[in-house]
Amino acid sequence: MPRTFPLAELDAAADLLHAGGVLAYPTEAVYGLGCDPQDRAAFGKIFALKRRPATQGVLLIAADFAQVERYIDFANVPDDALAQVRASWPGPHTWIFPRSAAVPGWVAGTHAGIALRVTAHEPAAALCRAFGGALVSTSANPHGEPPARSAATVAAYFGDALDGLLDAPLGAQDRPSTIRDALSGTIIRA
Repeated sequence: MPRTFPLAELDAAADLLHAGGVLAYPTEAVYGLGCDPQDRAAFGKIFALKRRPATQGVLLIAADFAQVERYIDFANVPDDALAQVRASWPGPHTWIFPRSAAVPGWVAGTHAGIALRVTAHEPAAALCRAFGGALVSTSANPHGEPPARSAATVAAYFGDALDGLLDAPLGAQDRPSTIRDALSGTIIRA
């Protein structure tokens, strides 16, 4: 069983992330696996847990726009596209942007862009605030299995191979966030 943190222990959960740990946490619809996006070893742990190739990349989740702006190549994002994205945030909307040099290659995988979301789900946003920045967010499930929608399912999937689990409610969404291209508005995942 992974170490379980209630919402009252967000600082301890953030400390685990800063120490290179992988934490499962609730998002708008499913539990996600997260780590410090700058920590390559922690990132590797996520893909070992998921049994998924790291070339697929992941998205980053944040509490506010300031936590994701360093990852965006603003020189290649028209003002109207940026305005459309910002109008949808915070919310269950993931947007793919041209990535800046601040995005570690392992986070984007083989993709040219970076997927970002500013969440309105308070437990996930509070975790990002406690951590002090954006976090990796990928569904908490082994590759090919359904995403976990409960702390019990997360524990059943990963047991003590997972460093920690933030036990808090999911958001009201019934499916993972829509992913769109920020430049064209094209839906990548409905």
